[in-house]
Amino acid sequence: MQPYRIAILGCRARGAAAARAYHAHPRAQIVGLCDLVPERLAQLGAELGVDAHFTDLDQMIEQSRPDIVAIPTATEFHYELCMRVLEHGVNLEVEKPLCTTLAEADILLAKAQAKGLRTAVHHQSRAGVSIQTLAHALRAGQIGQPHYLTASGKGYYGGYGLMNIGTHLINSLLEFTGPCRRVSAIALVDGRPATPADVILAPSGMGPIMGEHITATLQFAGNLTATLRQHRFPAIDSPAMNIEILGATGRLLHSHQRGPWWLPVPSYTPDDEQSIWQPLEFRLPAAYHHRQNQTTFQSPLESAADDYGFVEEYVQALDQGREHICSGIQGRHVMEIMMGIFESAAYGHPVDLPQAQRDHPLLRWRQEAGLAPPTPTPRPYPEWLQAEDQRLGR
Repeated sequence: MQPYRIAILGCRARGAAAARAYHAHPRAQIVGLCDLVPERLAQLGAELGVDAHFTDLDQMIEQSRPDIVAIPTATEFHYELCMRVLEHGVNLEVEKPLCTTLAEADILLAKAQAKGLRTAVHHQSRAGVSIQTLAHALRAGQIGQPHYLTASGKGYYGGYGLMNIGTHLINSLLEFTGPCRRVSAIALVDGRPATPADVILAPSGMGPIMGEHITATLQFAGNLTATLRQHRFPAIDSPAMNIEILGATGRLLHSHQRGPWWLPVPSYTPDDEQSIWQPLEFRLPAAYHHRQNQTTFQSPLESAADDYGFVEEYVQALDQGREHICSGIQGRHVMEIMMGIFESAAYGHPVDLPQAQRDHPLLRWRQEAGLAPPTPTPRPYPEWLQAEDQRLGR
């Protein structure tokens, strides 16, 4: 079977990671790289053996004729760039989150549907080995009927963590739950409920956010609920990022650093010999072994392995004429959940999904309070966090 032709727009860290994953796959061929910085093009091109370099997106598409364009750019540019790719009649994948507003996401997906094109949002964790191993264990009945899930982030400032790591956590939860019907949330800033004055612009162009500490409850069909925690820690703490699923006869756990685990009982105490978490055997996609035969992953838990799983899923989806499990449709629902969390925390009531109002709820809330849109903030997270602490008088 012929390989899918891939073009990469943006050669910084996420673009390079996506390019390496496509380059490693036996059914993908990188036919173009695009960046405004010649040094980045030269470095990534030399690493992957790709000499088709461009500084213009439209020119790259016209000359390289890709099947997929990957867009690993800042969120604020996603809508305009995705619309340009779709106008060329090309499938796309875009870094998370999909857009900055639901209105943009609606227009983008309507255009993709009208042109018969596939979209995917780079939520690589859901397509990765650990989450897919848990999904198989759940389908196999290892914990019985699921009742409750929890998920927690890395310790970023809550609102930024929601738009960043929270997108991965939410989309991974959807693998086990199906669509979310309702959300309710609280957001705290400096130990008090957030106010319209606490609506600020996130770093990295992710749009308006609020809340140092966010706790949200998500409601799904069948009385299934989940708690999502995005709380600021003194330092970013990757081991805190995990997902746990409580079932009628056991539990499943995805640990960011230690992978998939199974507990054969629903509750446990330290002195109970049956209450011992057991590591689950990784379920690897077939093409993963092809990759191992060339340059072996040190572990299926590598971020590169998740990126590779995302690529494998896209190849399979295009082969089968179906949506990616991390499709733009799923990416929009992730946005609905995040916007619902912000709206619930702002207005103090549950929010039913999908929302009828597709504007940004935090900008609406701030406007209703008589405040102008938030002013620009530093783009890098460390400088942004310092500026936020200064705003709070710390």
